[in-house]
This record gives sequence, C-alpha cells and structure tokens, in this order.
Amino acid sequence: MIIIDAHIHFSRIASFKDAASHGSGCDYSLAGLQTEITRNHVSVVVGMGLQESLPYAFPDAAAPNPMGLDLSDSWPEELYSCPGINPYNLTKESLDGIEKALQFPRTVGIKLYTGYYPFYVTDPVYEPVYDLAARYKLPVLIHSGDTFSDRALIKYAHPLTVDELAVRHRRNTFVITHMGDPWIRDAGQIIRKNANVWTDVAGLLVGSRRYFEESANEPLILNEFRYALISAASWDKILFGSDWPLAPMDVYRDFVSKIVPDKHLENVLGKNALNLFGRISIR
Repeated sequence: MIIIDAHIHFSRIASFKDAASHGSGCDYSLAGLQTEITRNHVSVVVGMGLQESLPYAFPDAAAPNPMGLDLSDSWPEELYSCPGINPYNLTKESLDGIEKALQFPRTVGIKLYTGYYPFYVTDPVYEPVYDLAARYKLPVLIHSGDTFSDRALIKYAHPLTVDELAVRHRRNTFVITHMGDPWIRDAGQIIRKNANVWTDVAGLLVGSRRYFEESANEPLILNEFRYALISAASWDKILFGSDWPLAPMDVYRDFVSKIVPDKHLENVLGKNALNLFGRISIR
C-alpha cells in the first residue's frame, strides 16, 4: 500500500519543537523524520512551508514570503513542500519570489495560514496567489479550524468561508486542512457541495502515544469524525496527514484507520494524494 503523509511540518518553529519534546515525543529533526519515514514505510511526505523571524514569533508578520521548510539544510528524497504565504507582505517582489518557488519540482501546492493571519480566504490580498496557483495547476491548502497559537483569531479560519472561495474560483483546487476541526460537519458539506474542494484529516488529535491510547478509542470522538467523513460523501477527496511532529506518524495512521472504512483506506492513505499532487513521483 502506498502511504503519503500529506501534512507534516519541517520548519524551525519553537512551539512545534516544544510540542514534540514535551507532548508527542517525536524527534523533530532531519534524522527523526527519516526514521519515521523508514519505520512506517511512507513513500512521500508533504511539508507545510512555515517560518518565524524570532523564536515563538509565529504567527509572524515579519516572516519571509514565501515561507519554506528550514529545519535542515538538506531534505530526504521523500519530502515535498507547499510554500506558505505571509499576507502582510504580498508585494510585487514577494509575488515574484512565490512564483519562483512554484517552479521548484518538489513544490506541490501553496499553503495559507488563515486564522493565524487575520485575513479571510476571500480577502482580495490573496487574489494574485490564486491566479498563480491556477496558472501552475497547484492546489491551495488552507488552514482551517482551531489553531496552535493563542494569538490567532479562529473566526478567520472557519471552513464555511471556503464555500464562497470555491464558487468564485472554479479553476482552483482547494484543500480544507484539518477538516476544519472543530467544524468538521460544516467542512464535510463544503467538500460534498464543491467539486474543487478537498480536505485532509491531519491534526484532529495531537499528542503522545499514551494520549492516543486514551483518547483515540473514545466512541464519542470516533463517531463524530466518522459522521463528518461519511456525510462528506467524497472518499476520493480525503487525504491522510499526521501533522508530524505533533503526533507520531504510525499512531496517527492507526487512528485514521479507525475513522475511515476499510474499503476507502487505501485511497485515503495514499492514492488520493497522488491524484491531487501531480508532481509527486513514487520510486
């Protein structure tokens, strides 16, 4: 079975390092990522571009644009990326830099951090980004739902805003990341309604193996996620993502296996990502 982890992090973000050290227990380093990939037989991982100018500055208005993956000077061959966008700095010069990043063969999408940055997805500031994504036929991944910072404003990250965006921009493909958790039922309806909207299931739970042993078997939690996925009726548009290092890859894969029916699991764990990210190559 092909396994593609379509949502991980590989950036020097201080809060992620702390969460790995004191929460998930993951080794948040190049060596740690390579070990996770090998141990779990993962064919491809997709890193969400994110940077901060100073430790603990994220969400950072002074971050470079585009934001890349900067945890290490080298990447494993399985690593692809979605450069992140800083809406505070969408100048002609930065748009040229974004376009250059989109030409990199390992770039498979663009990432927006709504909620972290106080801009709705329908804000005109993003229009040049959507134009570039359509021109290069790359999906736009949108942070949706709860955030990993108490300085973020989650009203900007409600998945319902993606409905208007999808109707306006039929040439684009959008991914509601985290399935808009906790608004997963709303996200499910947006995915069902709009052919150009996908989702990933990264970050629905975060924590250590012990935490998952305690929480990932709770019927109320499992049934809520199952209901939202079934109501979306879009098993060909759902992507596996672990949100590593916020959770170990294998533990998160086992959790996803509990909320996705067996007959759809192969598609969710890998085949759907191959269909969405056209530049990914499996050796």
